[in-house]
Amino acid sequence: MAEEGSRADWAQKDFYAELGVSSTATAEEIKKAYRKLARANHPDSNPDDTAKHDRFKKVAEAYDVIGDAEKRKKYDEMRSLYAGGGFGFGGGGFGGPGGAGGTGGTRAEDVFGGAGLGDMFGDLFGGGFRRQQSRPRPQKGADAETTATIGFTDALDGVTVSLRLSSDAPCQSCNGTGGKPGTKPHVCPECEGSGYIVNSVGGAFSLNEPCPRCGGRQLIYDEPCPTCHGSGHGLSARTIQARIPAGVKDGQRIRLRGKGSAGQNGGPAGDLYVTVKVTPHRVFGRRGDHLTVEVPISFDEAALGADVKVPVLGGAPVTLKVPAGTPTGRTFRVRGKGARRSDGTRGDLLATVEVQVPAVLNPEAREAVESYRAATAGSALRANLFEQSEV
Repeated sequence: MAEEGSRADWAQKDFYAELGVSSTATAEEIKKAYRKLARANHPDSNPDDTAKHDRFKKVAEAYDVIGDAEKRKKYDEMRSLYAGGGFGFGGGGFGGPGGAGGTGGTRAEDVFGGAGLGDMFGDLFGGGFRRQQSRPRPQKGADAETTATIGFTDALDGVTVSLRLSSDAPCQSCNGTGGKPGTKPHVCPECEGSGYIVNSVGGAFSLNEPCPRCGGRQLIYDEPCPTCHGSGHGLSARTIQARIPAGVKDGQRIRLRGKGSAGQNGGPAGDLYVTVKVTPHRVFGRRGDHLTVEVPISFDEAALGADVKVPVLGGAPVTLKVPAGTPTGRTFRVRGKGARRSDGTRGDLLATVEVQVPAVLNPEAREAVESYRAATAGSALRANLFEQSEV
């Protein structure tokens, strides 16, 4: 009968009167009334006025129900039935006079779609009349960061590296409980074992925040662990094997799932983020999926044309046909000799020729160049340069 009496108390509360509005008020009128009362009675504005603190709680409770369309509908139906004697609390029970076996009146299950009053009040007032102590909630472990330096070829082909990590871990002395070994915990009185507190931020909004006393663990110890000072955390050093995929680029950040810090209360481990540093190659460079190489050629090879051998990373050299009259800086494409892509195909090798000018000429070479100069003395090589500069 005590539980039915509690339900009667809830049913007889007039949330419309708490907000000073009529039962036919619009949603906008209810919101306006709530905001006015919330501002006037907010604990932050009245830190020492306990009466206004209680008033604020009642106003917030009322708005939580009639400020929500679905909850308001159920509340109105419940009040109507209670006022009309459709079901009596403590007098005749459910279903009319004489208790549950009576034949008159209305059953709450019929009104609320098969749900009894306990379910209805649970919907309206956040979980019913009895506080249920839940188990500590699983928490995902923290993410970790590290850097791996690999060679140019390893970045192209992929490599497995060993990474030495220092990460957050449960304290080895207390196994993460935060209490002194050998002592027993008890339910946190601050949050009553829920692990969080409700912090009103004004208006119709409130935030659930981890309990500052138990840190969300729901249990507290009178004597903290002397090793971790009650935090439950420690440091662990470990070595893991991480696979760096083929084709990784310098500065790329790779995510390794489940390789971060261990979770709490059965929660999953965090992730490990590895920033990859690739050491440069002495000969080859990289442009996306393509490899690059600079190929020096002589003046006569550029002028007359030549077959020039070009190195290939990890393979046999290829012969590049340089046509006569090739200028310095021209790039030739050798297909399929670049970096491996994720689908198994390869990019290209981009070979850029650089015409080399000798710093010193022997007598025979000097005579040949002077003969070349005499033979081409009549050419106006820079004529267009001056003509275009006058425009």
